[in-house]
Amino acid sequence: MIGKLLDHRYQVIRVLATGGFGETYIAEDTKRPGNPVCVVKHLKPLSTDPSLFDTAKRLFHSEAETLEKLGNHDQIPRLLAYFDENQEFYLVQEFIEGHPLNDELVPDETWTENEVIDLLIEVLSILEF
Repeated sequence: MIGKLLDHRYQVIRVLATGGFGETYIAEDTKRPGNPVCVVKHLKPLSTDPSLFDTAKRLFHSEAETLEKLGNHDQIPRLLAYFDENQEFYLVQEFIEGHPLNDELVPDETWTENEVIDLLIEVLSILEF
């Protein structure tokens, strides 16, 4: 997938993560000045049954609409685009520099009560939004 051009626009640079439903890539938007970096989520339906594909497509569009509504928070990536190709779905989102949550949760390291409260306040404020 590295180097592939998706939707005639998004050049895949590297794989960010792999899971049961697809992969997530770091890509460059070749149609915007400066080729800004973005995240492309590639969702692969588990079945090629046409009726299941139609259901998956409807749910995919619903998810994209929800992401569009949530895109006004500085800790939630904005939805930039979504499309389907070859019966597979793609979400393109803003890239937010950071590190995975599991980097914060070091095994066998005990957190203080205040550290736990601070983390929960930060996460819960995003969920509340």
